[in-house]
Amino acid sequence: MKIIFAGTPDFAAVALERLIEAGHDVSLVLSQPDRPSGRGMKLTASPVKLLAQKHDIEVITPLTLSLKKAPEESAAIHERLRAENADVLVVAAYGLILPQPVLDCAKGIGKNSDIRAINIHASLLPRWRGAAPISRAIEAGDAVTGITLMKMELGLDTGPMIMKDSLEITAEDTSESLTEKLAHMGGELIVRALKAPEALTFEAQPEEGVNYAEKLLKSESRINWRDDAEQIERRLRAFTPFPGLQFEKNGELMKIWAAKVTSYDGDAQPGTVLEAKQKFVVACGKNAIEATILQRPGKGRMPAVGFLQSVHFDIGEILA
Repeated sequence: MKIIFAGTPDFAAVALERLIEAGHDVSLVLSQPDRPSGRGMKLTASPVKLLAQKHDIEVITPLTLSLKKAPEESAAIHERLRAENADVLVVAAYGLILPQPVLDCAKGIGKNSDIRAINIHASLLPRWRGAAPISRAIEAGDAVTGITLMKMELGLDTGPMIMKDSLEITAEDTSESLTEKLAHMGGELIVRALKAPEALTFEAQPEEGVNYAEKLLKSESRINWRDDAEQIERRLRAFTPFPGLQFEKNGELMKIWAAKVTSYDGDAQPGTVLEAKQKFVVACGKNAIEATILQRPGKGRMPAVGFLQSVHFDIGEILA
């Protein structure tokens, strides 16, 4: 099958690799432009672009596909996509809004040949439409998530569903680990779907249960010690690796990278340091958090014991 693929991060690269391994003709790839990365802020290609180049697949990296923002450039790309005469467009975490001409660029598959663009979405739709479904599922304490293959339309993840698969969210999962699991699930699911493209059907998403996974912001990284310890611990896992969780000490922002909930029945003010020798324990709105891996500015991550040797905390001190 001839495929145009659109994606950018590692999550998408896994799906692209599975399609290539399955023998599909991925003839053209769309990905985000190279971005500054690392300490030297060197321009770096996306994981999808690097994988496509490894397999000698042509890559296009437009800043936009909107006819309003860039009429001539976008029109030329739209025409290029149509000329490819692909059977289907497969999209996974691409990062650009796709206008209707792009969604309609392929010939189409399915029983009525009306599935022209398929999105690999990392949630069980209609729950967690939007930009950060994996992180928001962990943050909310969801027990299960999964992958939905969706027939794309102009709305934000509103298209009808083609296929689903589910996965348990464990108590140890971070956004990083869960993204990796779901990436492999997404790759397997799209390959399974395309084994019998002529048989594919779809159904509308339920009207009940719709919610949105808003984009993660750096401003969300500050810990609110008035929250329950369980909420803080979930948010920590949801925000690993980005944007992380942090608190202020002597004007510096200290990061917590791993923690666990510990029982606490006292009446200390939220943010109060309860232990700061062999363990680092802080009172929360309910129970307490024991931070096990921390980081101070300019230093690497370290276990609590090592961190406490470099940063002094007084018992009873209240953290911001």
